Amino acid sequence: QRQFVESGGGLVQPGGSLRLSCAASGSTFSRDAFGWYRQAPGKRRELVAAITSGGYTEYADSVKGRFTISRDNAKNTVYLQMNSLKIEDTGVYYCNEDLSIEAIVAGNFRSWGQGTQVTVSS
Repeated sequence: QRQFVESGGGLVQPGGSLRLSCAASGSTFSRDAFGWYRQAPGKRRELVAAITSGGYTEYADSVKGRFTISRDNAKNTVYLQMNSLKIEDTGVYYCNEDLSIEAIVAGNFRSWGQGTQVTVSS
């Protein structure tokens, strides 16, 4: 079964930066679209950024210009560079994959990793 391990979260002050990593393992079934999601306390999980094997990317309006998604196929890892962090960026961040960007946007997955906690606070 495909598994994802998120890491890199932590406590950071507003304006700071973090780099999240998502290590994937197991059978891929030729799925090449990846996404980063987050869930703030008391709110629904939302898509933050997505990327395809060809390098096409999409970002939520709230993070455009501040976050950058990238991937290293050799390491089977997806990254999320987060700069100029705001308090409203606080939440648990998850990664996942599917066949297309459309499926990533839909966000209906059978399983999720444990996520990594990002807390932006003064």
